[in-house]
Amino acid sequence: MVNFQALTHSPQKAKALKSNSTAHFLLNQRRLTAMLKLETFPNQFPDRDYEVEHTCPEFTAVCPKTGQPDFATIVIHYVPDQHVIELKSLKYYLFSFRDRGIFYEHSINTILNDLVAASKPRHMTVTGHFNARGGVTSKITAKFSASTK
Repeated sequence: MVNFQALTHSPQKAKALKSNSTAHFLLNQRRLTAMLKLETFPNQFPDRDYEVEHTCPEFTAVCPKTGQPDFATIVIHYVPDQHVIELKSLKYYLFSFRDRGIFYEHSINTILNDLVAASKPRHMTVTGHFNARGGVTSKITAKFSASTK
């Protein structure tokens, strides 16, 4: 049971939220968005180029055309600059695509854009290895380089 008064700090707002499912939905969306913020931490070796690779073998999204689930392994490879991506927030961010209607190409480019915005790496590559659908597998790769931007 959701305690609307605790969320809103007001009995009047709580009553309004209880009676308004749209407001309840929006409040939950705001809380979810706050939870899905990509977090970083300071790089202790910013003067050294080193590579980080994260693999998420359980990525899922929804095909916007068919409504069917799409499954992929996402590989994130980057050279950090001042910030390193925190893994728990990365996991929750990637899992947020589960109910999102998005094409393969858009998901990989969106992930790259969001990760670059959060961590400002020297270089980053995001690759999605999508499982077979209709007998066809797809590999989508998007790249970023701070030196060419």
